Amino acid sequence: MRLLICWLVAALLLGCNAAQSKPLAGEAGLSVARRPNIILIMADDQGYGDLARNGNPIIRTPNIDRLYDEALRFEDFHVSPTCAPTRSSLMSGKHEFKNGVTHTIFERERMSLKTHTIAQVLKAAGYTNGIFGKWHLGDEPAYQPDQRGFDEVYIHGGGGIGQGYPGTCGDAPGNRYFDPVLKHNGKFEKTTGYCTDLFFGQAIKWAQSVKDKEQPFFMYITPNAPHAPLQCPADYEKMYTGKVPLDTAKFFGMITNIDDNVGKLMAKLKEWKLDENTLVIYMNDNGGQPHSNKIFNAGMRGNKGSAYNGGARAMSLWRWPGTIKPGSCDKLTAHIDYFATFADLAGQTVKDNIDGYSLLPLLVDPKATWHEDRMLFTHAGRWGGRADDSKPMKLMPNGKCSVRFQQYLMVYEKEWTLYDLKADPGEKENIAGKHPEIIAKLSKAYDQWWEDCLPCLENETAWKTARSDNPFKTDYWKQYGGPGPNNVPVGKTAKGNGE
Repeated sequence: MRLLICWLVAALLLGCNAAQSKPLAGEAGLSVARRPNIILIMADDQGYGDLARNGNPIIRTPNIDRLYDEALRFEDFHVSPTCAPTRSSLMSGKHEFKNGVTHTIFERERMSLKTHTIAQVLKAAGYTNGIFGKWHLGDEPAYQPDQRGFDEVYIHGGGGIGQGYPGTCGDAPGNRYFDPVLKHNGKFEKTTGYCTDLFFGQAIKWAQSVKDKEQPFFMYITPNAPHAPLQCPADYEKMYTGKVPLDTAKFFGMITNIDDNVGKLMAKLKEWKLDENTLVIYMNDNGGQPHSNKIFNAGMRGNKGSAYNGGARAMSLWRWPGTIKPGSCDKLTAHIDYFATFADLAGQTVKDNIDGYSLLPLLVDPKATWHEDRMLFTHAGRWGGRADDSKPMKLMPNGKCSVRFQQYLMVYEKEWTLYDLKADPGEKENIAGKHPEIIAKLSKAYDQWWEDCLPCLENETAWKTARSDNPFKTDYWKQYGGPGPNNVPVGKTAKGNGE
């Protein structure tokens, strides 16, 4: 297997012509002509069960379903319980706590400036990088994506369009999902249209401008849909009206709108003849919402914000025609693995001490022996608030921290509980009493992991010294004048839930 991966990386580094490239040995061998373009699409608050191919009986997602059929699917794939943590881990290959991210607001959403991002790794390998949608890893200038490896930036602020919180986390004033003001390469632009359509539209426009250049591109599309507030084009909402409650109708409509945009993007790749040199990945950022999970949650326990399987399990679809064979992989994988994988695809050596592993062996052979003893640590964070005595909580009760090992999930409720996900996917039977040796092993590992995280929690009191104004509002007012009568004054709280 090591020989196979060396062959793949060598082919990528050489950038050999298609006529000269040779497939790796074996049925699952990869034939690579050059470093691939990489497109990563990540929906915000769509759950694993909010996809027709995953069993949802109501939702319509024909384009993502087609991508599903043409992709290698990681079926036991996991993310963080909420959005800024997932984004931080994906960007760094490390657990979010090791980047200082323990919340979605209160300056605790800011990814450490010490973090070396995957965008920076790809840029060093000759990629040009673009982000379209949600960043949510710090709104102060030094934390923005243009300082973290991205060349093209088309984003909203904070955790969502229109959100605002005391301190630096927040969006432009008065923003809505329709006709939002978006920040494009350092300047605000007043737009016309629905936010998801705008993000995908700008991504396609940018890809068209760079597709004929020698350098490959990394496109990171991160719509804030279907995150609340549930604002949806009327035609999409009507698809579900009367079939599900109103909030869920809007939520499903927002996902179907994402699906239509995925279809448009995939059609463009074929039109541009980029299909066979472009890796497209689709994923979601955390567990689903309770209102949609009541419709379907794939039999799992837990929602967004929990450390049960339903709070952290996500979809991860990898499509690369002619290179990656469609199918499924049941290995225990996670968002922290993307960093090493992308670095390998770009022919770059990972120098950082990261938590993830390259998925390349599994892209070659989904049944390969691959880190069979790995553990994944999930912690919801979000302890305390802005109080001076707020301290990190080692154990979060009610299923908000856990350890995953093989088929077992150890979850802290009032004490450590244990579930066998293979025999009991709904996490109904606590078998901790039957396996004290597993509890001892995993709790010891958890304690060591926590000790490793503690020195990295640099943002716990950052709100005390951070600038008091929201940079997006301040910059907006500088550009357009104001504030106007409908703007939220600096330091006040607008509607939103900080996620």
